[in-house]
Amino acid sequence: MKKLIFLGVVMLALASCSIDDSDDFYTKILPIESVAIPEEFVLGEVYPITVTYIRPAGCYVFFDFYYSRNLNQRTVAVINAEYPNQDCGLDIESEVEATFNFKVTNNGTYVFKFWQGKDDSGTDLYYIVEVPVVD
Repeated sequence: MKKLIFLGVVMLALASCSIDDSDDFYTKILPIESVAIPEEFVLGEVYPITVTYIRPAGCYVFFDFYYSRNLNQRTVAVINAEYPNQDCGLDIESEVEATFNFKVTNNGTYVFKFWQGKDDSGTDLYYIVEVPVVD
């Protein structure tokens, strides 16, 4: 009898669920327009690095950073979530800032490559900044 009641509750719960695509989102990498980064680093310190990008419409929300490292080289891009099934108001472009904290763990010079989109032939474009580590 308990199994029958449990089965009935489960069936009722499943029947009350609806499949709604309104929460679906897609991630998109957006080009970085400008960067605020220190001119030099000190080993062991943590620095905020702020990027500015253009949000194409209200249905785009900051999601995360793409962040890749290879020795002292860092590649950075902005990832936004796009909610195509939401009523997000006007489709107006706006400038948005996003910040991440960077901890200096090595000596030498760090090379940051901030993704700025692609050219007409599909080649990735980067804004490259070299930041030395000083004593």
